[in-house]
Amino acid sequence: MESLTTKASALRWLWLSAVVILLDLGSKYLADSRLTYADPVQILPVFDLTLLYNKGAAFSFLAAEGGWQRWLFILIALGVSLMLLVWMKRTPARVWWLGAGLSLLLGGALGNLYDRIVHGHVIDFISVHYAGWYFPAFNLADTAITCGAILLIIDMLFAGRESAGETEK
Repeated sequence: MESLTTKASALRWLWLSAVVILLDLGSKYLADSRLTYADPVQILPVFDLTLLYNKGAAFSFLAAEGGWQRWLFILIALGVSLMLLVWMKRTPARVWWLGAGLSLLLGGALGNLYDRIVHGHVIDFISVHYAGWYFPAFNLADTAITCGAILLIIDMLFAGRESAGETEK
């Protein structure tokens, strides 16, 4: 029985990646089919649904380029996704902060990768603003990537010490 628990990996969190991908692609489909491009629909005084297409990376980095950036971002997303899968395979299942964080990162990366491959851009629709200041529009994949990164930081700062202490015993 001991060998089963020691060989179990964070790949058991792949279900979370699948949920992120389904929610992300479903919400992007609804936004793309129900919203008019660049026409905000106010939900709250600080929150709109605004359909936008991002040909660049975070904060529209390289969006104004001639199209080569699409292929660069596809290659980066494929490489990062493969690295995340290997990292998950090598991570023990008991290190759940790290496994969940990697899974969220993977789901978000694959959700945005789908958009780049199929549409040539990423569909963004969540717009947060206050007093004339607008945060760049984003989507559920971006939210999952952010939450995954936060879990990795938590693991690195706090849970990682416990994991390292357990392996030394």
